[in-house]
Amino acid sequence: MTSSTPVLRSVGSRTSLRDEAIKTLQAAIIAGELRPDVVYSAPTLAAQLRMSATPVREAVLDLVNQGLVETVRNKGFRVVELDAAELDELTEVRLLIEVPAVRLLARRGLEAEEYKKLKQLAAQIERAAVRNDMIAHNKADLEFHSALLGLLSNKTLVSTVQSLRLRSRLYGMSRLADSGQLLPTSHEHTELLDLIKDGDAAGAARLMRQHIGHVRGSWATGDAED
Repeated sequence: MTSSTPVLRSVGSRTSLRDEAIKTLQAAIIAGELRPDVVYSAPTLAAQLRMSATPVREAVLDLVNQGLVETVRNKGFRVVELDAAELDELTEVRLLIEVPAVRLLARRGLEAEEYKKLKQLAAQIERAAVRNDMIAHNKADLEFHSALLGLLSNKTLVSTVQSLRLRSRLYGMSRLADSGQLLPTSHEHTELLDLIKDGDAAGAARLMRQHIGHVRGSWATGDAED
């Protein structure tokens, strides 16, 4: 294995350096910017993030505990490879959880402030898609879905979905961005939010199923979906 340095940058400044490093590395893993066939050095990534190596090393330990990366003795770490069968299982569980969840949210309705906050996150996702910034895109995407499901006041639900989403690495996203296909799928967040706001439970559930389906389609492979 050889070392390689992806183009990483900090995606936030309000949290601790360790939390900031965790979120950035998580987003990079989801986007496929950090890959299983490469060994990465914590000091090198720390330099990219413009922070000391200590919070990055601490972040890597958290990612090891999450099952996202594994240490390579005396070299650094690498992303744990995910096979097709595992991705199918993760996708199936997400469908079982998230589709009914958005149906419940549509029946519950959204307060004006809730809608405003989520609308801002949806706009961040689309702006990042326009810039082809996969790390910022995936950070905002995770925040959007966490905040949306958080409205159901079930912490276990939120943490479970966060874990499932982090483990579903989408290696084809960079190719989607290059082909211009990322922005239309990013706009689904705004469409989903409006369906929930309008109380369209069936429509919200249908779009959520489609949205999750990208994980086993072009987002996973980089190829056009049928």
